[in-house]
Parts: sequence; C-alpha cells; structure tokens
Amino acid sequence: MLLITAAVAVYVCEAYALVGVLFALFALSVGARTLDAGLADASIALRLLLLPGVAAFWPVLAHRWVIGAHAPIERNPHRDRVGPL
Repeated sequence: MLLITAAVAVYVCEAYALVGVLFALFALSVGARTLDAGLADASIALRLLLLPGVAAFWPVLAHRWVIGAHAPIERNPHRDRVGPL
C-alpha cells in the first residue's frame, strides 16, 4: 500500500512538472508580453533563466494570465508607501 501511495505521489509530481514546463515554454515565448511588459524585448538567455521559476509557479502565473493582470497584484506596505509608478 505504501508503495502505491509513493508511486501516485511521484506521478502527481511528474504531471505538475510536465504541465509547468509546457506552460513555461509557451508563456515565455508567446505570452511574455501579456504577463510582464518588461519581457517584451528580453533575450533568450533571460527567458531561459526564468524558465525554472515559471515552471514551478505556473498556477500563479496562469491565474494572472487568465484574469488579465498586467501589474503586480499584491499589496504590501512598501507598495502602498511608494504609490503608483
């Protein structure tokens, strides 16, 4: 039973990683302008550096992409003090 549970956990992690890498490749090639305007003219080297992070946090970035958030959506005291840029 423990072996089956471990196998299922590994398959879930593999599926998450596969979806993350596919999303990262698509988002960094096609959707970079939508997610962050600063990535519009980014080099391939920068996009490759961002790939692991985008693959790991793909649910957050997919949510931002779906709702159409172009600016950072978090609120904290630092952003409140600086105000709009």
